[in-house]
Amino acid sequence: MVVSIFHNSKILKCCYVIVLLYYFYTTDPKIRVLHYQNEVFTFTLVSGYLKAFKPMRNPKYLLLLFANLFAFSLFAKPGADSLYSVKGFAIAAPRPNGVADFVKFINEELAPRKVNTLILRVDYNYQFKSHPELRDSVALSKSDVKKIVEACKKNNISIIPQINLLGHQSWAAKLGSLLKIYPEFDETPWVKMPATAAEYKWPNADGLYCKSYCPLHPGVHKVVFEVIDEVLDVFEASAFHAGMDEVFYLGDDKCPRCAGRDKAVLFANEVQTIRDHLAEKGRELWIWGDRLIDGRTTGIGEWAASYNDTYKAIDLIPRDVVICDWQYDRDNQTAVYFAMKGLRVVTCAWNRPQVALSQVENYYRARATSGKELRPRFYGMAETIWSSPSQFLDGYYGRVANPQGGDNTPWNTFKIMFDKMGQLEQAAPVSK
Repeated sequence: MVVSIFHNSKILKCCYVIVLLYYFYTTDPKIRVLHYQNEVFTFTLVSGYLKAFKPMRNPKYLLLLFANLFAFSLFAKPGADSLYSVKGFAIAAPRPNGVADFVKFINEELAPRKVNTLILRVDYNYQFKSHPELRDSVALSKSDVKKIVEACKKNNISIIPQINLLGHQSWAAKLGSLLKIYPEFDETPWVKMPATAAEYKWPNADGLYCKSYCPLHPGVHKVVFEVIDEVLDVFEASAFHAGMDEVFYLGDDKCPRCAGRDKAVLFANEVQTIRDHLAEKGRELWIWGDRLIDGRTTGIGEWAASYNDTYKAIDLIPRDVVICDWQYDRDNQTAVYFAMKGLRVVTCAWNRPQVALSQVENYYRARATSGKELRPRFYGMAETIWSSPSQFLDGYYGRVANPQGGDNTPWNTFKIMFDKMGQLEQAAPVSK
């Protein structure tokens, strides 16, 4: 009876389509394109085979067909557990007059190093239609964005746009667009911004590093979700980076909504709220990992880890959130912590080549010694840039000197880190 069912080529084709769709929706997004190409090729073989042997009355032909498909699946498809699911580069989006240089850098520097993920800090550097009041005074047009998108498509690079959510709503004496336009969202409106950048000092009596919005304000998510949806659409992205690093103001005692609430729960609930919104359209959430580390117990401190008790949120957030773990001054091997908590983690470097080399080696070692459950959670590595793209490119191409930095520059770190990653990737067999 089973064999007679498979004599019907239409039924077999339908079954194969179901398998194809299953692979597509359960495979890592970074390799879906390759999987899809291989599955289409295989489906073509199936169709031709069925036509050639119609009506397939001999079961041995059916067995031969599936043996061929099995062999093809072993050798033609890349393993989902490749050494680096993410080979990333994180930087601010360029201004309109810097798009051409940025596209050149994508084509000539990122692509040859097989970078496959570009985390692009857009914030309000886009001509939003949903909320034009939030636009930067000089912002990317849709045409500018599409030039970046096309360069990335051509080089198989996924773009993950970033808009800072929760924290980083100000910098020094400058209030960010969200709180400038919607001051009612401010978690600490009684904390006044310095008049000038020169007047800003750290530490200060107010504990002002960066402002935060209040996650419990009833109007905040409508605004931020509309700009998130728009930026993801224009960049044709399937993942979003919400920032959420260095959040110092949260659950303030004077906040009429947050006072007295557990800061870890507030943080975790905000992660969940953003994640759930993205999931409605099949999109993924990425965040920085510092607020999920206990800064006192680890000795890491209050910047690359948390002093305000948000670290307990690590056990409350969804397991499908991707963590970008930045440890710039030394390799604290915190990626292991995130992986053992069931989270995918991308190890991030910045401007210290020796730290980056240690991170690459420890990443490789962690994957090599981990079991099949833990290994895929070591998700990759990324170089992060915290200057403007123009400043970075000036340093990268030697247009300006940086005698103070010596070898400790982001461009030098980028080159050394990706060279080391390439060497290890070439030497290592793909994990099965």
